[in-house]
Parts: sequence; structure tokens; C-alpha cells
Amino acid sequence: MINSSIVDYYNQFDEWGRLDREPIEFLVNWHYMRSSLPAQGHILDIGAGPGKYSMALAQHGYEVTLADLTPRLVDIARDKAEELGLTEQFRGFHVADATNLNCYEDQIFDAALMLGPLYHLQEEADRSRAARELHRITKTGGLVFVAFMTRTRHLMTSLSDPQQWKPNHEPEGIAAFAQTGKFNHTDAGRFTGAYYYNIDEIEPFMEAHGFRTIQLIGSSSIAGGMRGERLDYWQSFGEERFREIMDLVYREAANRSNLGASSHLLYIGRAQ
Repeated sequence: MINSSIVDYYNQFDEWGRLDREPIEFLVNWHYMRSSLPAQGHILDIGAGPGKYSMALAQHGYEVTLADLTPRLVDIARDKAEELGLTEQFRGFHVADATNLNCYEDQIFDAALMLGPLYHLQEEADRSRAARELHRITKTGGLVFVAFMTRTRHLMTSLSDPQQWKPNHEPEGIAAFAQTGKFNHTDAGRFTGAYYYNIDEIEPFMEAHGFRTIQLIGSSSIAGGMRGERLDYWQSFGEERFREIMDLVYREAANRSNLGASSHLLYIGRAQ
């Protein structure tokens, strides 16, 4: 089951700020969510963190229920909704574990986001429990958007910056990671333990738990490094030209040959 290190980590980590600092991931995910979702509905955001996606959904008229394992993040999300004048769009803010969503009835949500829990669950039994719960609470035919982190990209990151990703700074450590996909940082306070997926196991995993695959995309697409001054450069061409650049980024997000280079993948499926 989930251990307290996840709550401890997110009690001190600025997840909202991460998405601001790495805007492409949010922009790509949001593009595919908006182009896939029906015009209205009730959406669960489980593992929502401080609620960046929830706020965007609420701003576009969706009814949203937000849930996260970390009480502090749920409080931040509730405050953010009030600050933005979105409280009426929310049906609830809950502290909840993705592996046990008994606080929600069967088939109650028109769609659901699970943009974090699965890669924090290192044991297969826990990942299966979370996927079963996701299926249970989503209406038949409802869309789900699920985040995964890729083993290929973390191997790339570990090889290029080994001292930042101990124990993958040693041959034995990185070999063990490549085989198991499990990573536990040996430096206190760094990224919580996680499970990194082989790309070809993602769709079969979700399909085995009752979902029909629609698409698997690379959330950072070909532009994961496009932030700060790099982003400013492309935006300097003006809104219309920048939109053309982003259209290219969105198209390439669905190019399967780029998936391994993306730190996060977005699975889009439909509950059967």
C-alpha cells in the first residue's frame, strides 16, 4: 500500500509551480482532454494535487470532484477554487487513496483523471487496485485520463545526470532499475519512490482492467525542454505563429516513436 513518504514529499513540494515551470506538459495534456471530453459532465480528479487541472475543468463549466492523498494539497485546492471564484463548480474536496475510493458510488462520474497515483504505486497489486477503482467509479462509456512515467526516459535522465538520481549513479543501481522499474531515491527528501513503466505494458494493463484504449500520448511531446527563455523565444513570434508551433507539438505528442523521450505519458481510454 501507499506509505507516508508520498504525503511527506508532497507536503513540501510545489506541484502547482512544477506545472508552471514545465508548461508544455500541462498544455499538451489539456489540449487532448479538451478535444476528447464531452461539452459537460461530472469529472473526478483523483491524485489532483493542488488542482491545476481541476481548476481548468471548472473554468470550462465542468462539475468537478477533487481528491488527493495529501491533506495539505486538498486544502490548497479548496483555497485556490475560492480565490478563482470556482467553488460552485466543485462537488467536493476529499482526502482519498486511489486504491480505495469507497467514498464514491459505482459509475458516478462521467469522466476521471488519475494523473499521478499509478506511478507512485510500486507494487503490482496496488496498481491493479487503483485501476479497478478507477473503472468502478467511472460510468460505462466514460473517458479516463491516466498518467504514467516511462522507464526509458528515467534511464536517459539517470545516465545524463547520475548524481541527481541515486542509486542510479552506480552500474548496479541502474541495472536493477532497468529490470524492475522501481526507483527509490537514496537522498533524503528527494522524489518519492515510484514505478516507471515500459511503454508496451501500459495499454495491456489498462485494457486488462476494463478500459478500451483510445490514445497514448507523450505529455511533454518533442518540447519538454521548451521553458523559460526557450519558451519566450517561440512566443516572441506572436500569438498566431506560436499557435502553429504548439499545433506541431500537439501532433507530435501522438507520434509513438517519441513516447520514450517523454517524462510523462497520458493514457486516454474509455470504460467498458
